[in-house]
Amino acid sequence: MCDQQYHFVLVHGGCHGAWCWFKLKPLLEVAGHRVSAFDLSASGTDTNIIQHVATLLDYTEPLLQFMATIPPEEKVVLVGHSFGGMNISLAMEKFPEKVVVAVFLTAFMPDSEHKSSYVIDQFNEITLEETWLDTQFLPYNDETDPEMSILLGPKCLSTTLYQLC
Repeated sequence: MCDQQYHFVLVHGGCHGAWCWFKLKPLLEVAGHRVSAFDLSASGTDTNIIQHVATLLDYTEPLLQFMATIPPEEKVVLVGHSFGGMNISLAMEKFPEKVVVAVFLTAFMPDSEHKSSYVIDQFNEITLEETWLDTQFLPYNDETDPEMSILLGPKCLSTTLYQLC
């Protein structure tokens, strides 16, 4: 057991919320660590409307606001799961002096050579359409908007994300 305590900042993946850390958060706290987990914009219990979240920056805003409140002498361990890797990457870029380490937990990790969405684009290219099962891809704002929102279907959730639950 490590004697040093850390402040873990847990960032959920896409289509999820802070609730997904319900097992890990108490384990870290019992081990003596400080843990912060919250909902990103329009996720979980966050009241932002998805149509008002147009960019990665908009989506990451709750994390960035939180990082801004961290005192200069404190450093955190950022943990991002899945799409949360994109959010912690943005937080690391904006607040490098406040991050002791970042953990990409089966998460997207942008590189320094391509635009941020490159890793998502690559994922979408290699993921077969049938993998999504009953997931719905819907226009983000209106029928002419090329951006799509994702609504994970019950079959997709039970067979690909939560098959061990």
